Amino acid sequence: PVTLICEVNGSSTGWTFNYSNRYQLLSDSSRGAGGNYTVSSAALNHTGVYVCRAETDKPVIYTTYSNTQPLWVTGVSPLVSLIISPSRTQHFTSVSLSLSCKDQRNSDGWRVRRYTVSGQVEDCSSSPWRSQIGSTCTISYTSTADTGVYWCQSESGENYHPVNISVHSGVILESPVHPVTGGDSLTLHCLYPYSTPPNLRADFYKDGSLIQNQTTEMIISTVSKSHEGFYYCKHPERGETPKSWISVRGEMSQISVLHTLSSVLAVCPYLLVTVVLIFKCYRMRGKIAD
Repeated sequence: PVTLICEVNGSSTGWTFNYSNRYQLLSDSSRGAGGNYTVSSAALNHTGVYVCRAETDKPVIYTTYSNTQPLWVTGVSPLVSLIISPSRTQHFTSVSLSLSCKDQRNSDGWRVRRYTVSGQVEDCSSSPWRSQIGSTCTISYTSTADTGVYWCQSESGENYHPVNISVHSGVILESPVHPVTGGDSLTLHCLYPYSTPPNLRADFYKDGSLIQNQTTEMIISTVSKSHEGFYYCKHPERGETPKSWISVRGEMSQISVLHTLSSVLAVCPYLLVTVVLIFKCYRMRGKIAD
């Protein structure tokens, strides 16, 4: 199951919550259920961009829509991946940016689409600074207007692998585009376009709490599910970055490791016996030849 949580600053008493997929009200939205919306059996068609807003009964008062939250559901082997170059979710203004849909067959039958901060769905080529050739979208000169959610759309209209891209004129956080595998390491940098080198000595935050201060990079040597959350960095003079969500996918279980180890140990005696027999055969041939 997947659960989305909608929160209102201050007291949430008296509010009910509506959830939307690209501003279409979900028919099974759990209105008034504590601000939670749960997809009990996630399927490919639940992939999309979700927002929520709250309302009161009497008088009816609506909040503004929340920040967009991309959600993608894939099988064991995803059909397509959105490859971003440079490979990060935050980017500077006035630079080039490439987004490519890559599938297992190297097919060109994909196009990059985007969901803007104003709620519009656009093709990549909707701006003079953006062009699409085959399954690759190129932004030759980025601006803050390029901020949005980008994804791959098939020829039949199915949507895959949305990624939230932020274009910022100041400090940015260098963080991974794709989910981090549990057990791997993770390194974050705070970058500024007008300094050499671009890495700043800054404070790093997770979910609003300071986790490391005055460092040029934040390293998590062994990532686990507890490291999932919103990250950003702050410099005392250059300001702070937008927030980036870092997700963690399943790590190899101890059972799998033990199973692999036991399999190797089980085969070892047979390998040893085989080597000994081969050695004896060679010695016997040598004696016969003499």
